[in-house]
Amino acid sequence: MAMPRKLKNMNLFNDGVSYAGVVKNVTLPPLSRKMEGYRGGGMNGPVKSDMGLSDDGIQLEWTCGGLDLQVYRQWGITTVDGVLLRFAGAFQRDDTGEVSAVEVVVRGRHEELDTGDSAPGEDSEQSITTTCSYYKLTVDNEVLVEIDIMNMIEIVDGVDRLAEQRTAIGL
Repeated sequence: MAMPRKLKNMNLFNDGVSYAGVVKNVTLPPLSRKMEGYRGGGMNGPVKSDMGLSDDGIQLEWTCGGLDLQVYRQWGITTVDGVLLRFAGAFQRDDTGEVSAVEVVVRGRHEELDTGDSAPGEDSEQSITTTCSYYKLTVDNEVLVEIDIMNMIEIVDGVDRLAEQRTAIGL
């Protein structure tokens, strides 16, 4: 029997600035696809065609303690990849003690900054939603998923799944 890898610690970097001691939590982007049902003659049921990434896109949500001025300086940045965020997590198995380094790198821009409720003498925090045009998941120095929406690149386990489509349309 084995134990799962559990997050034991983490850090977030915003354009290279460490948020150790400041970042409270990170919701890593869910990866989802847009699927369209199709049922043709001679089929006893539908199958879903993969139409690419979900219309919800790729979003990273994160929370900082207190007030972070850097995100305000980045607010309204004009390029779709203007902000670089890097999540670094230490996931450990309790049966072997083995630690896996998990890194998620995204590029995008902040869609929402929410300072929540403010009350004297109470804890304060700031929630940020960053919409992403680039995503890369690396575990123990192995790139598992890399998505570059603007350049039509989608590499999963070393295979660029959009290479033939790029060739077909002259990219």
